[in-house]
Amino acid sequence: MVWLEVFVAALVTALATGLGALPLLVVPRLSPRAMGVASGCAGGLMLAASHGLVVEGSDLGLGRTLLGVILGLVLIQLSDRLVRRRQDFAFTRLEGAGARRALLVLAVMTIHSFAEGIAIGVSYGGGAKLGLAISAALALHNIPEGLTISLTMVPRGVSVGRAAWWSVFSSLPQPLMAVPAYLFVLAFTPFLPVGLGLAAGAMIWMVVAEILPEALDQAPHGWVATAVVTSFAFLLALQGWLL
Repeated sequence: MVWLEVFVAALVTALATGLGALPLLVVPRLSPRAMGVASGCAGGLMLAASHGLVVEGSDLGLGRTLLGVILGLVLIQLSDRLVRRRQDFAFTRLEGAGARRALLVLAVMTIHSFAEGIAIGVSYGGGAKLGLAISAALALHNIPEGLTISLTMVPRGVSVGRAAWWSVFSSLPQPLMAVPAYLFVLAFTPFLPVGLGLAAGAMIWMVVAEILPEALDQAPHGWVATAVVTSFAFLLALQGWLL
């Protein structure tokens, strides 16, 4: 029953996302300046993740990846407009701009997880050894993504446990998509670069339009830039080591 192995492997990668909230058990409350630096770190992690998605997608099909990037841009802009229409918007005990930003980050990461779930299923189509290697790499890769989600929630008053749950929730599409992708690998493979590009486009917009402007309002620009570059380099190095 290889499909069950695929499901369990993808589920483990989803659960690993919750580990990203654990560092915030140490410092759950941050000063405005520290919040700006933390937002810069979140932005750097998301930019590195989007870079990895584009590179991976381009290897499978540059045109389809670019199509996905444009679709991701359109999707995240439409989502942002829909959320902005509600003046009293609240989400997981957050209100106003903080709630909107947290929801958009969560939405972007969830979109990202659909593509990763397909990647797991398709990789298992090439054999169990390849599937396990890709799943293990994604599990470790998901921990910084969980930290990114948690950084938009915990410093604003959401509990670490609740942030960990939302982090895992954002990755649940991975086990849900992995099994169908494995069973119908030939049908899913052409859509993988589109999904990777879509997630990347949404992430890049989110970083530039939402995360970095807030970070630059809260902390010195040099500090934010250093946080972005350092976190970008960290995740890029992790991706290179894993893959």
